[in-house]
Amino acid sequence: MAVNLWLGLLLTMVAGLLSGNCMLPMKFARRWPWENTWLVFSVVSLVILPWALAFTLVDHVGAVYAALPASVFLAPLGFGAGWGIAQVLFGLSIARLGMALGYAIIVGLGALLGTLVPLFVKNRDVIGTGGGTLILSGMAIMVLGIAVSARAGKAREGLSERAASGSYAAALAVALLCGLMAPMLNYAFAFGQGIAEEAVRQGASPRAAGYAVWPIALLGGLIPNAGYSFWLLSRNGTWKHFGNAWRPDVWFGCLMGVFWMGAFAIYGVSSVYLGALGTSVGWALFQIFMIMTANLSGVLSGEWKGAPPAAKRSLWAGLALLAIATAVIAAGNS
Repeated sequence: MAVNLWLGLLLTMVAGLLSGNCMLPMKFARRWPWENTWLVFSVVSLVILPWALAFTLVDHVGAVYAALPASVFLAPLGFGAGWGIAQVLFGLSIARLGMALGYAIIVGLGALLGTLVPLFVKNRDVIGTGGGTLILSGMAIMVLGIAVSARAGKAREGLSERAASGSYAAALAVALLCGLMAPMLNYAFAFGQGIAEEAVRQGASPRAAGYAVWPIALLGGLIPNAGYSFWLLSRNGTWKHFGNAWRPDVWFGCLMGVFWMGAFAIYGVSSVYLGALGTSVGWALFQIFMIMTANLSGVLSGEWKGAPPAAKRSLWAGLALLAIATAVIAAGNS
């Protein structure tokens, strides 16, 4: 494989490593309720860092935005807002369906659509070729690996397929809707390339131009995330916890934001090295590395101590399938 492809794979792996661990700091937040930490995380990851990266790494970013018609911003902004809604629905789905079934539906559907939609819309000519066949085969293996990993989690936690609260059918519908909307952040990046192209015309390097897309896409995502946090803060009367903002919990929220935005910033660069199929193949690899990292972090942190042997076998089988999917998809992209 070409050097650029290897570099793209390495960067995608690093992005998956960061994304798979981005929620880990929340485990150490002891005094703040969820909504306080989530609001800090949202502001850092969706406002402060993307704008800081854009102004630092993209030459004349203000001129880039000024040179573009408003219509160019609609797709990334709209898809970003859709992804923000999916973020809110994700928590509701997991609460009602459990980790195993919820992750299987949401992550599996999100990974599949986030890869196939850009592929069919922007690179339809690849379908039917030898490389396209390998990519689609890798996608099938990836979905199987996600399903096996989800089954392992279900066995470990002793979960039963039930509705935790409310109608099971309604909870399932929410999970399906979340899965449909979850890859919209990748759509925002894939269909916001007009901004990146203008950044290149204004003097930015192709690798840095993607940083001009993220502030617009994530501004759309901020609205649902901040809105939901504001609603919980008002309903639960937890605004008061911001009175002492220098508690350690605020730094955990900031660290979550650094991990999350760092992951997507690196993913944006890796998609350039992966070539024309970067925003489709790259998304699949990003999801694979994220799931593998999350599972391995769970093993290293002791989450699988005492798990049934069958659950451990399913875990390693799922990780093996994801590793095979990585190799097949990378071969198709080469």
